[in-house]
Amino acid sequence: MALKKTALKKTALKKTAKSRYHHGDLRAALLEAAEAELAEKGIEAFSLRGVAKRAGVSHAAPAHHFGDVNGLFTALAATGYRRFIAAQRTRQKRAAQKGGKDGAAQLAAVGLGYVDFAIANPALFRLMFSSKRPDFCDGELEETARAAFEKLLEDVGRFRKIHPCDDEAVMASAMATWAMVHGLADLLEGGRIKYLQNLTRKKREQVLSDMILRAAS
Repeated sequence: MALKKTALKKTALKKTAKSRYHHGDLRAALLEAAEAELAEKGIEAFSLRGVAKRAGVSHAAPAHHFGDVNGLFTALAATGYRRFIAAQRTRQKRAAQKGGKDGAAQLAAVGLGYVDFAIANPALFRLMFSSKRPDFCDGELEETARAAFEKLLEDVGRFRKIHPCDDEAVMASAMATWAMVHGLADLLEGGRIKYLQNLTRKKREQVLSDMILRAAS
């Protein structure tokens, strides 16, 4: 079932990319085609020619917009961080709608959104956090990555009732929280934590939330 969903997502990305191109948004079309290429072939086999083919444009189009492969990876990673933050905010909104408006519930929701994004977008997640190909000195990528980090600090600060930048111990807790959540996301995406995978979704999210809050405490 998971493989079928992944295949359907790749097909949808390809169709959407071509649709965007025909409606005049070539940059967005190339980014969507790049994500599909990355998801299917990985970083090492990724090519501008493959992206162009998926988007239905000339082979020169990706280079014209992004310069080279690393330039395209950089733009794609920046887009990824925006979606990463959006996934966390979606979880927070859902928690608030169920009455979870306090700092603990909102921080747990951020962690669950982190995991959601990693599982739904494994190739993009690895590009953003594990690859040296994106240029983090690029203004757009630096800004979006910093926004994601600052969001973590703000939510830990709300939970601890003091911003991490104002207290070394709280900053250490924020780093522990990040390490915990990122490790969980990576291991769950790779199917390495059978204990959690064998739980019901509700129970798994309860356990994950408890782990996240313990790390932040």
